[in-house]
Amino acid sequence: MNYLSEMLKLPVLDVNGEKLGVVNDLGIATGEVFPHVTSLAFQGPGKTPFMISWRKYVDHVDDEGVHLKTRDTDVRFSYLQPDELLLARDILNKQIVDTQGLKVVRVNDLKLSSSGENQLRLLGAEVGSRGLLRAMHPALERIAARLARAVGKPLEEHIIAWSYMDLLERSTQTIKLSVSHKTLDELHPADIADIIEQLDPRLRSQVFAQLDTAQAAEAISEFDDDELVAEVIEGMSDREASSMLALMDPDDAADLIEELDYEKAEKLLRLMGVKEERAIRNLLGYGENTAGRIMTSEFVALPATDTAADAIEAIRKLDEDFESIYYVYTLDSTGALTGVLSLRTLIVADLDMRLSDLAYRDVVWVAPDLDQEDVADEMAKYNLVAVPVCDENRHVLGIVTVDDALDVIAEEHEEDLQIAGMGAGENAQGESTHVLSWFARRHYWVLVWAVASGIIAATLGSLGAGTQRFIYPMCAMPVVLLTASRFSAFVRSYFLEYDEHEGTPYLAFFLQTVAVGVAIALVVFLCGQLMMGAAFTGAEQAAPARMFSACFACAAATVALSAASSVVYLKVLFWRDEHDLNTSGTAMSLIAVLVACVIYALASTASVLVLAG
Repeated sequence: MNYLSEMLKLPVLDVNGEKLGVVNDLGIATGEVFPHVTSLAFQGPGKTPFMISWRKYVDHVDDEGVHLKTRDTDVRFSYLQPDELLLARDILNKQIVDTQGLKVVRVNDLKLSSSGENQLRLLGAEVGSRGLLRAMHPALERIAARLARAVGKPLEEHIIAWSYMDLLERSTQTIKLSVSHKTLDELHPADIADIIEQLDPRLRSQVFAQLDTAQAAEAISEFDDDELVAEVIEGMSDREASSMLALMDPDDAADLIEELDYEKAEKLLRLMGVKEERAIRNLLGYGENTAGRIMTSEFVALPATDTAADAIEAIRKLDEDFESIYYVYTLDSTGALTGVLSLRTLIVADLDMRLSDLAYRDVVWVAPDLDQEDVADEMAKYNLVAVPVCDENRHVLGIVTVDDALDVIAEEHEEDLQIAGMGAGENAQGESTHVLSWFARRHYWVLVWAVASGIIAATLGSLGAGTQRFIYPMCAMPVVLLTASRFSAFVRSYFLEYDEHEGTPYLAFFLQTVAVGVAIALVVFLCGQLMMGAAFTGAEQAAPARMFSACFACAAATVALSAASSVVYLKVLFWRDEHDLNTSGTAMSLIAVLVACVIYALASTASVLVLAG
């Protein structure tokens, strides 16, 4: 018996072969590298639970069952010790957090190994597909393994050794896997955030509670999901949440406060210290997506008359949790920004040198109302890891650091992908990682074509024109739908590549798309005429030929109309961008296809009905 799933439900037999019950769990002591099985839990008559010492009573285990050394009358029951846990109850089918792979997996089975004549050791957890199949039925696993070998792709075991596993608090019934023997609170905050986001909702607050206030503050600032942030904060007491927010960087705390309802936000702010509350309220006073909103009020600015020794001493006195120091800014007697020097410059300088002699005077700074994307562009342009935010008198209000600029770039990139029709589930080449999702995003026009053809057929049949004549509109419809989809893609590409300094693009774009649309329309019409001449010959086919020709004429007209209307979609994109609204490229393309489909379906159906007369 190599797996827990194979041992469960085995009969428990005394020395005379009398059945005492069936196995329903095994207990282990957690202190060993590969722990021995210490207890046997089984279900007796009337589903009564019993537990006995493995080492004292178990003789051996085979396919027939678990054999005891004594008669049933000599068995004495025991209890689970504080350092013991039950494999089926506490580990099987529970989540494991892989702190190296940074993913959450589930324990599908547990692998055991014989040790001595009657001892079992736990080797580790099976988290692969074999364990899942075995848990369903051992025969199912054997069949799947043989099939996999037959096609040259063996079904491998995926065992996580017990020596690389560590328990969180027993109450969570969750295991933490640690290949590097890290505990959860030793991970980087971004990794902790990734792990918590993958957990079941009922476990998130429990795992989050394992962190102290400072660790929680760093981890929650890394969450990507605003709803998850609100969920975690709602699960904390007001005082705990306020203390956590006070330890965060002011700009990160302001972002989280903004996601809460007004009453909750005000309560948390009032519970903070005066200094932290003022810093957060100052940031909340700036417009959304501006430099003022993403800046931090933690920076080092000193009079230009100070020496390098004064600057080093000022940095030494800063709190441990102070925002990362990249530069020291110099100020004149009125508090206006006059220069900047890097830490390297400060360290290598003579201690008695004045900052005014060390500082670089041509300082790049931004206004608090500048759009955050423009701030990120400025930092990238000048290779800055921080940029000061100043008022009209050059008084430093705060700084925007490189981590916030990277967040802005990531947000803008995600918005561009959404406009281009790529979601989070697609790879760098724009292909969805799921076949059905990829087909739905890229070839939905096939479904529109099928549905529209059915509606046209039903309409023609109900109006007495003959259901079979739907074939004429159907032939030209793919050209209409694909062209509408391509024009929509052209609109998205034009929008993404547009330079706002080039002026209003609508007239040039309209002329360009109309020229292309008319050219495509002429090609469609001529192809229809050539196909009509080849397919319909003889006087008796004159009527069908006219219907076929009319449908391609309607298709050509619809293509030209789709091209001309592209400028409307472009204006919508610019309008939504100005109002900071995300636009799904797939949704826009689908709308364009549906509009073209409706126009063409109405025109072609009307033409067939008129010619059928």
